[in-house]
Amino acid sequence: MQSMPEAGSDGSTGRDASTMHRARRVLAIKPFRRIWGVSYLCSVADWLNLLTLTGLVTKLTDNYAAQNFAFVGVVLTSLLPGLLFAPLGGLLADRFDRRKVMVLCDLGRCGFLLSIAFVGTPWWVFVGNFLVGCCAMMWIPSKDAAVPNLLRRPDQVETANQLGMVMTYGLAVITAAGANAVLTGSNTTFHFFQGDAQLGIAKVAVVITGLLYLTSAIVIATRIPELSLRNVHSVGKPEVKPAEEQKFGFRQMIADGARFVRTTPLVRGLMIGAFGAFAAGGAVIGSAKPYSSSLLAGDAAFNLLVLAVFLGLATGMALAPKLARRLAHDRLFGISIVAAGLCLVVVALSPHLAVSLVAVAAVGFWAGTAFLTGVTIIGSRIEDSIRGRINAIYQALMKIVLFGSTVLVPLLISLVQSRKIEVWGGTITIDGTRPVMIGGGVLALLAGIFAYRQMDDRRAEPILADLRNALRRSPRRVNGLLIALEGTRAINTETQAARLAEWLGGGTRPVVLAADPALDDQRLAKLVSGASLSGARAQALAAAAVRADIVERDIQPALDAGSVVVMERFVDSPLAHLSAVAGLDSQELEGLADWATGRLRPDITVLLDADPGTVMRKSESLDAQWRVQHLLTEMAAADPDRYVVVDADGTEDEVSDRVRTAIRAVLVGRLAGLAPTEEKVEAR
Repeated sequence: MQSMPEAGSDGSTGRDASTMHRARRVLAIKPFRRIWGVSYLCSVADWLNLLTLTGLVTKLTDNYAAQNFAFVGVVLTSLLPGLLFAPLGGLLADRFDRRKVMVLCDLGRCGFLLSIAFVGTPWWVFVGNFLVGCCAMMWIPSKDAAVPNLLRRPDQVETANQLGMVMTYGLAVITAAGANAVLTGSNTTFHFFQGDAQLGIAKVAVVITGLLYLTSAIVIATRIPELSLRNVHSVGKPEVKPAEEQKFGFRQMIADGARFVRTTPLVRGLMIGAFGAFAAGGAVIGSAKPYSSSLLAGDAAFNLLVLAVFLGLATGMALAPKLARRLAHDRLFGISIVAAGLCLVVVALSPHLAVSLVAVAAVGFWAGTAFLTGVTIIGSRIEDSIRGRINAIYQALMKIVLFGSTVLVPLLISLVQSRKIEVWGGTITIDGTRPVMIGGGVLALLAGIFAYRQMDDRRAEPILADLRNALRRSPRRVNGLLIALEGTRAINTETQAARLAEWLGGGTRPVVLAADPALDDQRLAKLVSGASLSGARAQALAAAAVRADIVERDIQPALDAGSVVVMERFVDSPLAHLSAVAGLDSQELEGLADWATGRLRPDITVLLDADPGTVMRKSESLDAQWRVQHLLTEMAAADPDRYVVVDADGTEDEVSDRVRTAIRAVLVGRLAGLAPTEEKVEAR
């Protein structure tokens, strides 16, 4: 879910903060920084394991066919545990201490790799690698489920996932490839081994890989006790039903996990969408080589296509958080899969390598966006007691679908074969990869539409309006709605805010009536007098402090949850009062208000336009009241798209009717579903 602006240490807001700024804030959390380092060690070990075991198998056999099977065999024995034992990893993550599970799994990976080096037979390489993969499938759900509990806020999950992806598929790959190159070439320089030197180097590389897992186990056991924490952040989305965990038997936990997926639209849509996305990815992987040949661009075309898809994948993961700040996660996930499917169809129809490279990069971009968004939804929207199982299902689904589609696609291509068709008197050869890719694109398109319909909880706001908003240079907020009532009379704004909140309660969204202690004259006076603040500037700072507190404590969480927040005298009335009565500079006050609220401004501001002469504050002159009213009127005139001016003279019922009419007029069209219908109001 999208997060609201937050004031940063450098004065920037969370909405405007750069990726580097958000990454620094997450890495400043010591427990996360340590698990990030552990993830780096384990990712390097994972990639190094793939490379070293492939080299070891080729050194242990002289059979040419067996040597050719080495890489495929290592990959298959790494994937097979994900097909068989991924749910078990989720159950362990939800039932037992996650830190202990991770330590035991790392010790197991270390032990099995050391046994491979010492046993030294080809068959045990595959068996040992399978057991290492089993440990990995029990380690990953525990780590993924524990990371959100290490963060300070749920909105940091996306950045944490982004950092994890960069580490796993970027730095770790480069490090592992470089380390493997150094290890395999070391004997040429230093002559450590005599005789079959390459076999000795391969065994040393396997031992080093095992020691990396041992280092990970030691760090987790001694330096990251926070991994044992549970339920640090509560899940505030009402559509995510709590898991039934009163019975802790494995059979009951499996049943609860299946029931949770089946009965929760958010998770059900996530899994169906992921199935379509992974199937499309498998179609690309399985048909990449014959497709590159069909472009008549030589063997270099295959390498360029692989480079394009990975560049697109990395770009999608890098830019997904920026897209999510303009489009809610539940909508972005489905849209990304639909976009990936459409781009895959373009790849299938492409007549030239240049078009294919752009389209394949686009497929990678949207696939990366969907994958990161899906992981973020699991980390931030799924409750802690079942998060491990959902992570395990998500990871297992990825492996199963990729494995199955990678194997099935070549078979389908061979069945379709090349076809020649006559078009406008000319002959066109259609390679077998094209129909298969079109089928994968259509499957992803349908899965994305289904995921969107299941996961979208903002039906009152049309998707096209959201997309237009995402393309704007200055997009409006896309989750909650903030309505402020401003005016010179505190009693008017308080009464009308309460009535408006009650009326809006009959709409489609939860409604929160925010009460700001800074707007209560007696409380603010008590704060100022208790701190012995007599100067106007000191009082302005005190008012900004309590306003910042109410934004962070009440308003921002409610908006993040998609609620409608009604607030009396949010910023404009205090600004006008301090400027007109205390004589402070209005621009300085506005800058202070921006800093205190994180640049948060109402979507709709209702200005209650009343005659100041009818009710005066005892502490202020009539002239001061008129100056305040004049400044408020100027603010409304300067920003007519955000303000509605309502005549506040008359009875409370009359003013309330005018406010409702004005709000209903503003909500017509883009947000019509938020306003209650007359039938709902009468029913209440």
